[in-house]
Amino acid sequence: MTSPRYTPLAQSLPATVPFVGPETQERQRGAPFLARLGANENGFGPSPRAIAAMRAAAADIWMYGDPENHDLRHALAAFHNVTPAHVVVGEGIDGLLGYLVRLIVGPGDAVVTSDGAYPTFNYHVAGFGGVLHKVPYVADREDPASLFAKAAEVDAKLVYLANPDNPMGSWHKGADIVAAMRDLPAGCLLVLDEAYAECAPAGTAVSIAPDDARLIRMRTFSKAYGMAGARVGYALGAPDLIAAFDKVRNHFGMNRAAQAGALAALADTGWLTHVRQEIDTARARIAGIARENGLTPLPSAANFVAIDCGRDAAFAQSVLQHLTTLGIFVRMPFAAPQNRCIRVSCGASADLDAFAAALPQALANARG
Repeated sequence: MTSPRYTPLAQSLPATVPFVGPETQERQRGAPFLARLGANENGFGPSPRAIAAMRAAAADIWMYGDPENHDLRHALAAFHNVTPAHVVVGEGIDGLLGYLVRLIVGPGDAVVTSDGAYPTFNYHVAGFGGVLHKVPYVADREDPASLFAKAAEVDAKLVYLANPDNPMGSWHKGADIVAAMRDLPAGCLLVLDEAYAECAPAGTAVSIAPDDARLIRMRTFSKAYGMAGARVGYALGAPDLIAAFDKVRNHFGMNRAAQAGALAALADTGWLTHVRQEIDTARARIAGIARENGLTPLPSAANFVAIDCGRDAAFAQSVLQHLTTLGIFVRMPFAAPQNRCIRVSCGASADLDAFAAALPQALANARG
């Protein structure tokens, strides 16, 4: 009997999923969650115009989506005041990160990230044989100075920075990141993940020449636009880099209905304003629930709040497990010292009511 002849790299990798989804946990516990507050989804939903556009596109789902994503790329270019040559669309930021790593990273190439930052990036780097070098957070924020210094030390080809950050919700002013880029070593590309930019205060997004070859910016329709299940992301970068994606991307990877929904969502600025207001309200509510229970909410520019449980990782993990038992899906950071926290996504009032009711019991159980 024969078996596939895997590459040595593939044989060296664990078979893993970066995130255990709530559906998996529901199957394990034999019941649905009362409140789904762990995946940073937008429970306030997508624009009604986006829903209508996707419904209208359903009748044409027998056709492949436009492999050039022409209409959406042109709309995004106009929205960001760049040219379509500066924009690539893909299957969420996750998919675009995979394509980027495939373009840049080979076996043994150095890549820099923060210890505890978004794990899917690390997953892609490992999948192409890159070597990850990690730096710690500073005051619960990813630290550009530390990242760029490490990049210079190890001759990194990529350095990853999320602004605002997941899982902590912390953020830097865009101008400060641009200023720090003077220390980005030559030949190193900054991957700036701006998934939560629409949730953040004015001035958080970077303002930089679109042809600046030192930087690629990642954006998504999964968060503020409420379309996580549609898997629509895009990147903004210098035209030569954007054109290189055509060498490796899945040209028919974009769902036809998702393209239509994203186009409609982008045009509905009123709905985005509404969602931002809902996020602001929910962040304040989560912070209030934390304080009522003697916990410390961290400032957040994302659609979630990290809550400092006041002890160590084992205690935070116990709180999370008891919340799960009580039907509340949340997550937590996985690297010290951020893993003293749990992370609670913004949600509708009923979801936050359920969290507020369950948290005192979960804390009592965790304290024994």
